[in-house]
Amino acid sequence: MGLMQLMFAGFLLVTSIGCASLEAAVPLPGHAVQPNFIIILADDMGYGDAGCYGSTELSTPHLDQLAKRGMRFTDFHSSGNVCSPTRAGLMTGRYQDRAGLATVVNADPKVSAHHGGLQPQEFTFAEALKAKGYTTALMGKWHLGYTKKYNPTHQGFDRFRGFVSGNIDYISHYDRMGVYDWWDGLEQVKEEGYSTHLITKHAVKFIEENKAGPFCLYVAHEAVHSPWQGPNDPAQRGPHAKRGGNRSSKDQALRAMMTAMDEGVGQIVAKIEALGLTENTFVFFFSDNGPAGGSAGPLRGRKGSNWEGGHRVPAIACWPGKIKPGAATDQLAISLDLMPTMLELAGASSAADRKLDGVSLVPLLLRGEPLGARQLFWNHRAMRDGKWKLIIGGKGTGKGVVGLYDLESEIAEKSNLASKYPTRVEAMKKALKAWSDEVTSDVTPQPDVRRALAEGRAKTTSPRKKRRER
Repeated sequence: MGLMQLMFAGFLLVTSIGCASLEAAVPLPGHAVQPNFIIILADDMGYGDAGCYGSTELSTPHLDQLAKRGMRFTDFHSSGNVCSPTRAGLMTGRYQDRAGLATVVNADPKVSAHHGGLQPQEFTFAEALKAKGYTTALMGKWHLGYTKKYNPTHQGFDRFRGFVSGNIDYISHYDRMGVYDWWDGLEQVKEEGYSTHLITKHAVKFIEENKAGPFCLYVAHEAVHSPWQGPNDPAQRGPHAKRGGNRSSKDQALRAMMTAMDEGVGQIVAKIEALGLTENTFVFFFSDNGPAGGSAGPLRGRKGSNWEGGHRVPAIACWPGKIKPGAATDQLAISLDLMPTMLELAGASSAADRKLDGVSLVPLLLRGEPLGARQLFWNHRAMRDGKWKLIIGGKGTGKGVVGLYDLESEIAEKSNLASKYPTRVEAMKKALKAWSDEVTSDVTPQPDVRRALAEGRAKTTSPRKKRRER
């Protein structure tokens, strides 16, 4: 283990505690007012990209403070290792494979995946909460369909201000295909400003306008996804793009991008406090996958990888008066858990024909109770079973190579124990296949994808184009 990994391991060992040792937090009263929800999603932020996760390269004082006031997760995962899949899982509380969105919704209309989207028969947390009287909003990145039929306003959101692509120029708001992509609901609008600042501005405004509650605000930041642009950098896309010169270096831009997002978190928390909403507002922050430009800390792999570094992400829950401050947990959790958590707290229900794959985090968050044994899966090639990780054909190991890792003993996934524990390997391979068969048995059709392929307007996504888009 290298020096950096040893430092991270020591940091996490000192600051992380298991659920068994958590003091019980204050439970919800029997007739509590429905809480407000604020879900803040970072883009491409790695496990080692925040001060409270051991970073010395990036300054995140507001995220660090959020962690001090709430609970920090050390074994929390995104359901995908790239953008769209994780977002589909978050919205539905179900593995994205069920929704037919196991890959990135590509910006290029010549690629078949461009024509997919979250279908209307899917049931989202926004729809569930709206049915219980919540006002709902998405500020920021959607990335679950490009055409208006897939707009988030058709999926339970009363308000939408942001973009539908995988990324836009932070200054000019053009996507990588040269299409202008900034929306107010169903209409494109011109609005000057750095995208991170605009997302924060509209989030704060929504909180002010809906302070009577209850509300659910989904803040989906573009940061820290490429292009590498700080607030003072020139546009790289669009009619006024400046090619070359006067730009920050990648590292400088990444620091500026992280600072802008971190400050935005601070502004949201400050608004909640100013309005007296702190004790009735549940805030949850996490990243959609591992890093593209930042750090995975002690973890192996990055964005797009099935190694832990591709999907183990920073995650913080904050609810003063309900969640014990300064807590940390090593319980195994996933982004699919957020929908059942919100539904339980709001007294809402999911659709009868849409069984949730996530579990409610309420017992853990409010009472410090363990979540119990569980298995999690990624891309039909990897799974967790408690402390054990199985990965097939992990990047850098060779096609079909089976890896088994004890993450309690070694978080970096370096020592393959497959030959030592063949019985466990076979059991986990069997579980992975059973899960794969189950989630692909009744996939929601993507008719626009099939139509584009049949008409010759698009081809299936190539590995090269997948890399460019995510």
